[in-house]
Amino acid sequence: MQTGSDARSGSSGNAGLHLPVTVGKHPHLDGSVALTIGNFDGVHLGHRALVERCRSCVGSGGKVVALAFHPHAMVTLNPEHAPEQIEPFAVRRQRLLALGADEVIELTPTAELLSQSPQSFVDHLVDTYQPGVIVEGHDFHFGKRRAGTPTVLRELAGLRGVEVEIVRPVEVSLTDQSIVTASSTMTRWLLQRGRVRDAAFVLGRMHELVGQVVKGDQIGRSIGFRTANVGTESMLPRDGVYGAVVTLPDGARVGGAVNIGGRPTVQGTDRRAEVHLIDLDGAPLTLLGDLPEYGWPITVGLVGWVRDQVKFDSVEMLSGQLGRDVKRVAGMVGPLMKQATQGATG
Repeated sequence: MQTGSDARSGSSGNAGLHLPVTVGKHPHLDGSVALTIGNFDGVHLGHRALVERCRSCVGSGGKVVALAFHPHAMVTLNPEHAPEQIEPFAVRRQRLLALGADEVIELTPTAELLSQSPQSFVDHLVDTYQPGVIVEGHDFHFGKRRAGTPTVLRELAGLRGVEVEIVRPVEVSLTDQSIVTASSTMTRWLLQRGRVRDAAFVLGRMHELVGQVVKGDQIGRSIGFRTANVGTESMLPRDGVYGAVVTLPDGARVGGAVNIGGRPTVQGTDRRAEVHLIDLDGAPLTLLGDLPEYGWPITVGLVGWVRDQVKFDSVEMLSGQLGRDVKRVAGMVGPLMKQATQGATG
């Protein structure tokens, strides 16, 4: 894995996507079922490639089925080493459907299921879902002790008359010019380091904190920076301040200065996400229509890193820094939102 140095706020340069080689659909598979299996955590560009290959195999008249493990198999096998989920399963399901899957089936990784031999696992898939083709990534493993590989899958499925397509990895260039493979592991690695801009390259979109506005300590309003506390099961990045694009219940998008962490200046201890809503020019938004104070859905798309979380000597010093943070966030997010607005009205 090439990781390079932290790249939190610089220009993206030539960062972007290296697409895998694509293939045309298979006429003899038209109208059949294409099955893909995985965790699909984060639904990154590699997952998008799987769904797109499924569709290319079976055509518009076929059915694309994503069989998604939830929770992660490590929760059953070794809970202490289970990876943090990038986003809730309900969000994963919505993203996979939006990409073109016709059905997303939740598969619980029980000890019994994980102890199946590769042959028993493939037989179960074929008997239950009757696919014409199974589409997987180059690093797909299955069955007891992960003994099943793409080669084994091709052999076992072939015995049942099912074709197998193995999709090459999707490579992405990051802001430091390093090349990485799009994966859930890479996404977590980047988020843990506050590299939300690079995580967006891997995901193909901003990493979003999806949740509801919940009641907080109401400290922000007392110092002139009212915040919405985001109750979310999405993975929080490294503690710090970020710029964000925030989607409100009516679909409107506004700017946001997001604080992730324990709020050391005011003796906070629990990690949380708080967002101060701003307009395109950085002015605070205090009027949000008929929205109640709490309980409404919110989506916070993280655009870029601003600074580390710092413990200030006084609330006044914190307030002064927050003002500077908002100006920086407005410069970061404002142009993106203005461009989106012009595109929608142009």
